[in-house]
Amino acid sequence: MISELSKKYDLMVPRYTSYPTAPHFSETVDAETYRRWLGELDPNIPLSLYFHIPFCDEMCWFCGCYTKIVKRYQPVSDYLDVLLGEIDLAADALGTRFKAKHLHWGGGSPTMLKGPDWSRIIDRLRDRFDIDDTAAIAVELDPRTATEDYVKALATAGVNRASIGVQSFDDDIQKAINRIQPYAITAQVIGWLRDNDINDINMDMMYGLPNQTVDMVAQETDMAIGLKPVRVALFGYAHVPWMKSHMKMIDEDALPDADERWKQFEVASKKFIDAGYIAVGLDHFALPDDEMAVALESNALHRNFQGYTADSAPAMLGFGASAIGHLPQGYIQNASPLKEYRDTVSGGEFAIARGFALAPEDRLRSEIIERLMCDLAVDLDEVAKRHNADVTMFIPEMAKLTDMANDGIVTIGNNKIQVTETGRPFVRLVAAAFDAYLSQGKARHSRAV
Repeated sequence: MISELSKKYDLMVPRYTSYPTAPHFSETVDAETYRRWLGELDPNIPLSLYFHIPFCDEMCWFCGCYTKIVKRYQPVSDYLDVLLGEIDLAADALGTRFKAKHLHWGGGSPTMLKGPDWSRIIDRLRDRFDIDDTAAIAVELDPRTATEDYVKALATAGVNRASIGVQSFDDDIQKAINRIQPYAITAQVIGWLRDNDINDINMDMMYGLPNQTVDMVAQETDMAIGLKPVRVALFGYAHVPWMKSHMKMIDEDALPDADERWKQFEVASKKFIDAGYIAVGLDHFALPDDEMAVALESNALHRNFQGYTADSAPAMLGFGASAIGHLPQGYIQNASPLKEYRDTVSGGEFAIARGFALAPEDRLRSEIIERLMCDLAVDLDEVAKRHNADVTMFIPEMAKLTDMANDGIVTIGNNKIQVTETGRPFVRLVAAAFDAYLSQGKARHSRAV
């Protein structure tokens, strides 16, 4: 049954870390728009802050992020100066001191920063925002370049969660994706984190990589469980060489087909659940006392550009080249070219390249898609009522789900949609039924399974 479904529904759809998705952003949202939106924010709401560090010392061929390869520290240091300037621009535009409850550094690799850089960043943030001791401060960490002193610097700065990129523990697969990272190095860095009281450790794993087999994934999952992360993201490799040219270095003929990808996900998922992890949404697993599992239990789980999150802040400000932010009024994204970002911010202006102003129907559909992606269920009557909408507007969308209902992917009744356990890997396809902007063939996305 699953084999047949994986072939039938091997389609291209968005990951739905936002709605509308980034391909639909436009230049009609600019720096002036963002400045106005910031000034309109309620000072009583908490903020989430995201910082993009777009540098790595080598390119991993599987990577879908915006990053640049540098061999010297000076470009990183110069970039940090600009990033601090952007923090000041945002704080000034807000007009008052806002509380920040979630801070997240991604990349690229934030590990390209030096230990002393963290005190500069945190000091500036504490000067411009209200960051208390309960704030979640998370950093993505590359074990290949982390040192014990660097980990100590993170702890001193107040970092309390680290996300470790692993992808695969297999030597041959690491060579095939150009990421050589021996298990011993990963284990050592996790030990340093725990020695410095950074105990909330996330781990990123992948399936669907070149030459990867079900047996390999089973062994790698056991190795990951042995390191006892509190949270695991199990991503299916998204091969999009038309978007990321370095992915052309990966041998397409070595990539598993849809059926094999499903079997890899299934074996890893079962192992994590048998080890006591809770399945969260499409591709995450968390220990029962982790805040993500707690949020899932209370229907308070959310999804943003970092994936699944317990962060409930109504506004997320993005800092750095290519960073995306989300405010109640809409989405904004910074310019990607480093020179454009640097020159614009250094000139005293936001480097907004594009964005999307949300209409009432966008907010309605966004909530439906987020609940499906997070809870695997949605009550259309309740959501429509919250948005003063007529639920009958979704008759065409419900009709789109008929085939999936017949295939056991969803159950439908009384305007309630429930994704089954069989349908969990296909939840993006269920969400896509409510995407008013999706046009097959117009934008190319990653595989649904």
